[in-house]
Amino acid sequence: MLLKLLLLLHVLGVLVWVGGMFFAHFALRPAVAALPPPERLKLMEDVLGRFFRLVAMAVLVILVSGFWMIGEMGGMKGVGRYVHWMMLLGLVMTALFGHIRFVLYKRLQQAVAAADWPLAATALGKVRQWVLINLGLGVVTVVVALLRLPT
Repeated sequence: MLLKLLLLLHVLGVLVWVGGMFFAHFALRPAVAALPPPERLKLMEDVLGRFFRLVAMAVLVILVSGFWMIGEMGGMKGVGRYVHWMMLLGLVMTALFGHIRFVLYKRLQQAVAAADWPLAATALGKVRQWVLINLGLGVVTVVVALLRLPT
């Protein structure tokens, strides 16, 4: 029962993170593209701030539940290679999220606060690029998990 609960928490965390990146990139970004830069950039800075707080919580849940499940299954020697790949990809995603949140998003915040719209647009573009990379890694991680590749 404990493993099922941990897996549920793990998957819910992944849904928040990967699903949120998908929504932000393919639904939100195109919907706000027609707004004037000050409105668009302020909105995106606010939305991303809220999203990144949720992602930080999701990452914590994912990491804790993932490591706990591995421990319950006898450690890294007791799990399939696909779990090793999931862990590697997840840790890379976590590091990229840290860069996005604490470096790139901070630049966006500073530019919006200074009303430097060209700099804010550049910063948001960098956030978007790295979120897209992380989204790709997230999709690969889900495929590895579901197909248990490589076994």
